[in-house]
Amino acid sequence: MGAGGRMTEKERAAQSDFPTKNSSNSIKRSPTEKPPFTLGQIKKAIPPHCFNRSILKSFSFVVQDLAISSFLLYLALVQIPNLPSFLTYFAWPAYWIMQGCVLTGVWVIAHECGHHAFSDYSILDDTVGLILHSALLVPYFSWKYSHRRHHSNTGSIDRDEVFVPKPKSEVKTHMKYLYGNPLGRMLFLFVQLTFGWPLYLCFNVSGRPYPRFACHFDPYGPIYSDRERAQIFLSDAGIIAASLALYKLAVTFGFWWVVKIYGVPLLIVNGFLVLITYLQHTHPALPHYDSTEWDWLRGALATMDRDYGILNKVFHNITDTHVAHHLFSTMPHYHAMEATKAIKPILGEYYQFDGTPVVKAMWREAKECIYIEKEDGERKEKGVFCVCLEFSVDCLAVTRVFLCVSLECLCCVFKCKIFRLSEM
Repeated sequence: MGAGGRMTEKERAAQSDFPTKNSSNSIKRSPTEKPPFTLGQIKKAIPPHCFNRSILKSFSFVVQDLAISSFLLYLALVQIPNLPSFLTYFAWPAYWIMQGCVLTGVWVIAHECGHHAFSDYSILDDTVGLILHSALLVPYFSWKYSHRRHHSNTGSIDRDEVFVPKPKSEVKTHMKYLYGNPLGRMLFLFVQLTFGWPLYLCFNVSGRPYPRFACHFDPYGPIYSDRERAQIFLSDAGIIAASLALYKLAVTFGFWWVVKIYGVPLLIVNGFLVLITYLQHTHPALPHYDSTEWDWLRGALATMDRDYGILNKVFHNITDTHVAHHLFSTMPHYHAMEATKAIKPILGEYYQFDGTPVVKAMWREAKECIYIEKEDGERKEKGVFCVCLEFSVDCLAVTRVFLCVSLECLCCVFKCKIFRLSEM
């Protein structure tokens, strides 16, 4: 492993069947048969100390992230305004990106609190998680419970919570024109990375279907049980408190000051959150199961480790140890790399890693992972679904339609101008 957690090309090749310059044709699908090992056997392969949670070590990462974030804030408040004006055009984007990355690490620690992986004390975990997530406008308990159901039903097309692919029969006709051309994919990715997280929290967009309107801020919504509702109110109170603090800052320093200091980094946090989750659970090699075939272990294994380079460490390895995280979600992140190395030999082909550069992988998945179909071969009658890679659109035809519509619009504008001139 290189400095800062970056994997070398040699390590990527040794860890994965996916070459860096891969294509659809080189995808090797994950096995879908019931694995020849049990969860207990996987756990025995991991050194026992990997399951130990240390309050001091966990808090050291909180202090580390908040210290870096505070230093960046100092630069934004004190140093950047004193720079020559032309340099500020470079300094502010640098601040936004770095602060967004560091705060994504803070988000991951709060996520770990929700899994009871921060310490041995649930009250302490929930207190830290509530404070950190509320500061990032995340309803801590609300998301904790829906995310727990995601972990309980990963890979199930009937009960999983997020990024559940649709069967071909449920994909609307117009969607092929959206995903089937570069402009449409760019629009899809922009909306997903920019608005995907708040749309999911507020309107359950990309979430599993519920019998009625589902919202993470609604204590009486269908997402939650009766015993969970009081904590949903507490999550809402945390969001209200954080919103009031931001309102007072806006009144004191101005709306655009808050956007520049807090809003843009938060957009980057939200974008990374969606991107990380999307790439962990969206890949041409990953299987999906209906209720007749799904079981917890195969579902937990239907996840993908990725390589974000130096950001692996910044994001506390949530990116490249996600398989281990789904198998043992109460394991703290600082033991996850060791655990991942320990379980790879026993998982064999069931362990999935793709070292494709993140931007390239995002574009490929948006292009190819549109719908799922039942697996071919002898098991076709079973409830195993795989991503179909034959989803394509005649881009030339789409371009012709776009040009024709554009020409018609120009003609209409030209005719209107001629008509107005004739009236003068």
